[in-house]
Amino acid sequence: MRLLVGLGNPGERYAQNRHNIGFMAIDKIAERYRLSPWRARFQGLMAEGTVEGEKVLALKPQTYMNLSGQSVGEAARFFKVESRGTIVLHDEIELAAGKVKVKLAGGSAGHNGIKSIDTHIGPDYWRLRLGVGRPATKEQVHGHVLSDFAKADQAWLDTVLNAVSDAIPLLIAGSESKFMTKVALLTRPPAPKKDKDSAATPGAAHTNAPDKKSGDS
Repeated sequence: MRLLVGLGNPGERYAQNRHNIGFMAIDKIAERYRLSPWRARFQGLMAEGTVEGEKVLALKPQTYMNLSGQSVGEAARFFKVESRGTIVLHDEIELAAGKVKVKLAGGSAGHNGIKSIDTHIGPDYWRLRLGVGRPATKEQVHGHVLSDFAKADQAWLDTVLNAVSDAIPLLIAGSESKFMTKVALLTRPPAPKKDKDSAATPGAAHTNAPDKKSGDS
């Protein structure tokens, strides 16, 4: 059994916030794998079902971000889910917008939801970190994560949420490397189209080739 936890703040006011990308991701997973309807349990909303044969409990704590661990701790103890059987999906300002990383255990990097979960079940669980970018100054962090995604963000946001949903069975099965490989493939920008006239001209492919750009991996 796996406990999948999406982090966010409850209520329409926060629904489109960067801080709520964990809620968005867990909603997409619940829809993709047709989990049960959400119902109130353990100071949160829970849905149940299977993902490619594996029993899954999906949880959205409704305690507000800073107290997320109360909800996660109650659910984990009730279902006797070990820390390593828990996967927490959350926003990460230390990753560029659209980047995804997964790790087992580690520090909280100042994320209050992660701090709270560490307090209630310890740090030895999986963190699926969804990049939302970092603002220019430390003073802007609070406003950044509690502000809505811009319209310009929607394309990469949809791509990331769909990729995580499609690849999550691999992480549930315990293969984080295969999960990351699939996410990378699903979020890779499409190759630029070649101009037919240029391709037919000797030397044109070299002359018109786009500059290579380095990116965060």
